[in-house]
Amino acid sequence: MKPNVDFLHAVWNSSKENISKKEVALEGLNLDELTNTLFTNGPFYYFVVDFSDMKINYMSPSVKEIHGLNPEDVIFQDILNKTHPDDMSFVARAEATAWDIVLNKIGRSANKKYKMSYCFRLRTKDGSYQLIQHQCIILTTDEEGNVRKTLNIHTNINHLTTQNNYKVSAIGMFGEPSYIDIPLVAAEEKFLQTRQTLFTKRETQLIRLMAAGLTSAAIAEELFISIHTVNSHRKKIIQKSGCKNVVQLVIKCVAEGIIQQ
Repeated sequence: MKPNVDFLHAVWNSSKENISKKEVALEGLNLDELTNTLFTNGPFYYFVVDFSDMKINYMSPSVKEIHGLNPEDVIFQDILNKTHPDDMSFVARAEATAWDIVLNKIGRSANKKYKMSYCFRLRTKDGSYQLIQHQCIILTTDEEGNVRKTLNIHTNINHLTTQNNYKVSAIGMFGEPSYIDIPLVAAEEKFLQTRQTLFTKRETQLIRLMAAGLTSAAIAEELFISIHTVNSHRKKIIQKSGCKNVVQLVIKCVAEGIIQQ
């Protein structure tokens, strides 16, 4: 059974205004040297993703040993499809939290000085699911600080632990402060109910459709209501959330479990 990646894509799509449309050179970076400077405690592979089109620019050969995938023709969706279905909701929320940190806490000028990290299960070459540590570093940004390419490292840590702590860390490098072990426990009903009471059932329904990228007109048609009603709901939702725009709203709602898969 393939995992449902809809909300993960919703997080990335909501952040498109912060993705650089300009091609940015890697400035002569040696990826092997860069990955060797990071602590690796098990078999690992790494790859570079261009967020403008979600294509893999480079995949290390070791992906074949771990996942049985050909590094020459592997695509990003191949990696996503290896995710344990039960972990995909957490991955979406972890990515939303990472984007929130990048956009609202770290700031664009320092976003290349951080390593994002969290764990989830991926299906390996032998068909078993193994706990993987995901680490991500922003490699290139444009002059406005918009993200273009990232380095992603997947390390098999199943020999160390099989229990996910469901936390995200933003580890500061070069003397930057760190945000360690931010908890994301979707199973805590109280955690979810506290946040879900912020919005009505109808408002939560609208947020899900907004996260899916639907326009006000499309939402009106889907829910059999007028565009005026949709826009009224959208304005009220933004005000209640304390967010400045839909991008921040979707990231917040996925990260805090207000909308789930």
